[in-house]
Amino acid sequence: MKMEKIKVLFVCMGNICRSPTAEGVFSKRLADQQLEDYFVVDSAGTHASHVGEPPDLRAQHAALARDIELHHLRARKVAQDDFENFDFLLAMDDDNYAALMAACPEEHKDKVSYFLDYAPHLNEREVPDPYYGGKYGFERVLDLVDAASAGFLSMLQKTGRLHEAN
Repeated sequence: MKMEKIKVLFVCMGNICRSPTAEGVFSKRLADQQLEDYFVVDSAGTHASHVGEPPDLRAQHAALARDIELHHLRARKVAQDDFENFDFLLAMDDDNYAALMAACPEEHKDKVSYFLDYAPHLNEREVPDPYYGGKYGFERVLDLVDAASAGFLSMLQKTGRLHEAN
């Protein structure tokens, strides 16, 4: 029996720091657990200011130090059909959550959530934008999205979405 792939879209503002980092971290977690065949994973931004660009070099270097490759990713803007095509649209912060909800057709609003809602033990809802900060900001993003990736995957397994994968 063929399982329908779970389609996940990570969303931040420009799609060059947080959302590609989340895409990379989650994809590595899937690969490590041999679950990548069950998913379609992508990232996008709510703004079009960096379309076509690779992730920020600082994000790439911080991720590479954890054996996560981001160099092949390219920024894109959230498209209207993403709301229909993806099962989960995971926002990094309040502004991007609001932008997604404003653009999202009513019948797909249940697909939009905060990524950090899957890491409630962190007591944080927003992944801070590291763009104007130093190296520590990118490390913090990696830590936050790794915790949320673990929680998100655990939720999918507990709710039976990954039942056939295991």
